[in-house]
Amino acid sequence: MNFTLETTDSLSKARAGVIETDHGSIQTPIFMPVGTIGSVKGVHQHELKEQVKAQIILGNTYHLYLRPKTDILEKVGGLHKFIGWDKPILTDSGGFQVYSLSQMRKLNEQGVTFQSHIDGSKHLFTPESAIDIQRQIGGDIIMAFDECTPYPCDYNYAKKSLALTHRWLKRCCDHFDKQPPLYDYTQAFFPIVQGSTYKDLRADSAKVIRDFDREGNAIGGLSVGEPAEEMYGMTDVVTDILPIGKPRYLMGVGTPANVLECIGLGIDMFDCVMPTRNARHGMLFTQNGIINIKNAKWKDDFSAIDDSFPCLTSNNYSKAYLRHLFVTKELLGLQIATLHNLTFYLWLVGQAREQIQAGTFRAWKDKMVKQVQIRL
Repeated sequence: MNFTLETTDSLSKARAGVIETDHGSIQTPIFMPVGTIGSVKGVHQHELKEQVKAQIILGNTYHLYLRPKTDILEKVGGLHKFIGWDKPILTDSGGFQVYSLSQMRKLNEQGVTFQSHIDGSKHLFTPESAIDIQRQIGGDIIMAFDECTPYPCDYNYAKKSLALTHRWLKRCCDHFDKQPPLYDYTQAFFPIVQGSTYKDLRADSAKVIRDFDREGNAIGGLSVGEPAEEMYGMTDVVTDILPIGKPRYLMGVGTPANVLECIGLGIDMFDCVMPTRNARHGMLFTQNGIINIKNAKWKDDFSAIDDSFPCLTSNNYSKAYLRHLFVTKELLGLQIATLHNLTFYLWLVGQAREQIQAGTFRAWKDKMVKQVQIRL
């Protein structure tokens, strides 16, 4: 993997660059649709490529390990071949899912023992096994195994957890460097900055991660319930320390406003289930604000869902029709809303890239952050 930094905004820390992988290039800043179990819910792979313009998608190690199981993926030659996707894939390490199963897991120096949410069976994830599983899945970018602390989090617990995450990182790196890729392409490895919402811990972690000198770096443990200003504050601290010449990935973030603000803080990569999950509940994101399509006010609004950006779905169907589909519980409604939201997110980061390159990002971002939060 190679990262080229092309442009830096003069009034913020926003950057535009290109990540090169064996499955293609990624123009940053970028948003990655989440394909948890090898599928971005309700969307065909050809729609992701041709309409959404996704350049990279995310797969989930915990879920793919349980189903279809990694031996199946290795048999077929990895996740790319299993799902028919020839562009880059990033896999998380399963750490966040283990965090979310706090009542069903035990954590110690070795790793994490957890119960499957499917059948209650017991499993062990260690730093080494997380690397092996991600080798089998075959992501172009794979993540370190870490502990994601909850919010709020006691300082002493956050400090102990961070030390454990750093010890696990050393084991991940050692194992990754000993194990060659299983398939005919290379994989990049990203450590993860942790430290809860404590600036000193975040700074310490960023320095440790920087010194590992891997292909890119991630920031985890945010967007877990803390106020947005805390998220921005932690991100600002970390991006001042992480290397300029390597991509920075903020995990699990977020709303359109969150994405724009964090681009301004120097983040290059984002993922979040929000555009797909919220779409299934009738929430649409637009550059003019947020629409709850199930509201009665849209029942006789025959204007396009959103004609303010290029999207066949958004331009060709009316709000009244989409509301009708939701009211009647027609599956097509979920598909249309999902395609709209994903296309909007990819359009938004593409616009941010253009503004950075034009030297107009700061003023545009400040205006857009206000607009995208309006409830229509």
